[in-house]
Amino acid sequence: MGLDITVMIVDWSWLGEVPSRERLKRLRDAWYCDESGLWGHRAAVVEGDWEWPRGPGGGFFAIYEFRRTCGSFKAHFWAGERWESLRDHADPLVRTRLDTFLTGLIWDGLDGEAQHSDPGFFCDDPKVSYGLMVARSPGSVRELVATWEEVRPRLCELRGAFIEHPAVPKGWIHDFDGFNDLLEDWGRVLTEAARRGWGVVGLSE
Repeated sequence: MGLDITVMIVDWSWLGEVPSRERLKRLRDAWYCDESGLWGHRAAVVEGDWEWPRGPGGGFFAIYEFRRTCGSFKAHFWAGERWESLRDHADPLVRTRLDTFLTGLIWDGLDGEAQHSDPGFFCDDPKVSYGLMVARSPGSVRELVATWEEVRPRLCELRGAFIEHPAVPKGWIHDFDGFNDLLEDWGRVLTEAARRGWGVVGLSE
């Protein structure tokens, strides 16, 4: 079994009503709640779309279903790996903006130490914050959206680099279209969160 990830947009003020040690539990309780309609026999999940829960947490979070990932983190990991292998072939502006965007979410960066969570909001105790992979506050979300809006129109410039420097036949992201689709999905998540003034959370269970 590989690492999974569920990406949500979340009302930060709703989580902020409880102490930091209880915030992740509050989100999980609402997510796992039987009344949410997110579990058991239900209609097929639509990739590239949102799942909005019912029940007590209905108005406070939503889950985004990434395309062609089956809930696995592998696609996100390999997008970071492909970017690392191609970034030297990108225009400097595109390289800088994508470095910022991807290290903010899924790529560990050249030094392998990028942090994908803003400190202070969730409890730092590993026993409490287990499974937390991404946690971006509304302020961080706005910054990432601004970066995304700058780089998105120029992503097509990378197509040639993907063709000239093909991937080793392993991993999930082999071509430009797969890379672009994954980034477009992250862009949708961030844009909707910013529109609502919410944060973004990525959980592995």
